[in-house]
Amino acid sequence: MKQYLDLLRRIMDEGVVKSDRTGTGTKSVFGHQMRFDLRDGFPLLTTKRVFLKGVIHELLWFLAGDTNIRYLVEHGVHIWDNDAYRFYGERCAAQGLRPLPREEFLQAVAEEAPSPVAAYRYGDLNRVYGCQWRSWPLPGGGAKDQISEVVETIRRNPDSRRMLVSAWNVADIESMALPPCHVLFQFYVANGRLSCQLYQRSADTFLGVPFNIASYALLTMMTAQVCGLEPGEFIHTLGDTHLYLNHLDQAAEQLSRTPRPLPRMRLNPDVRSLFDFRYEDFTLEGYDPWPAIKAPMSF
Repeated sequence: MKQYLDLLRRIMDEGVVKSDRTGTGTKSVFGHQMRFDLRDGFPLLTTKRVFLKGVIHELLWFLAGDTNIRYLVEHGVHIWDNDAYRFYGERCAAQGLRPLPREEFLQAVAEEAPSPVAAYRYGDLNRVYGCQWRSWPLPGGGAKDQISEVVETIRRNPDSRRMLVSAWNVADIESMALPPCHVLFQFYVANGRLSCQLYQRSADTFLGVPFNIASYALLTMMTAQVCGLEPGEFIHTLGDTHLYLNHLDQAAEQLSRTPRPLPRMRLNPDVRSLFDFRYEDFTLEGYDPWPAIKAPMSF
């Protein structure tokens, strides 16, 4: 994962200190690209342990079109808890209601408890990724399933230049719990291999980007399998690419570590639909990372 470590160095050396919506502050560069040939191994960081369980369950959650954190909470994945709780608090404030304490809120999510907040279920995030991927609303009514359409296009017309999926729905941005950071991805087929390029407008390089790399590499592998292709490259193009100021020491620690060989990801070869994958269908082999490095999340 030299590509990722080179990015950390670039931000540390060239980054400009900027303010941000969280109040933490960042060191930021604008415009960066990393390329990962998936024949070289699965691009999961080895200079710190990455929470792969979270990567897989979040991706399955997106593909299901889900926008409520209950599935994630049930499976011990809490990466969306902060955004869901903040969104819930905003709904309570708008209706003059007192929010539950955080732990009681998560319990209510898990139990699917009835909510006193009008037009709201505990754990909702509104029209975030899963909705836009699977149910993009159409002006005349109905919705477009972008994922199903792009898979069908790969199978039917692999030379198409229109194999894109967008999460950046301008009409829905203001009502989302969090506007999408990874906003657009495009597939490309050549020589029997499927590649994917992601554009990410905002990139939390220490906490988020390792997750994003693994997620879209996995999506590329899954899509290739169900379309009868081999995985090609994952290309990660980043806009505002930043380290939070309270992550600089952790980034320096990671840069002091020597990368280890990449692991291999095996998919259950019997799965032929992108929507039939389950957590048990993924097997990671040979992952020997350095220990995890804790860092606070800004939100």
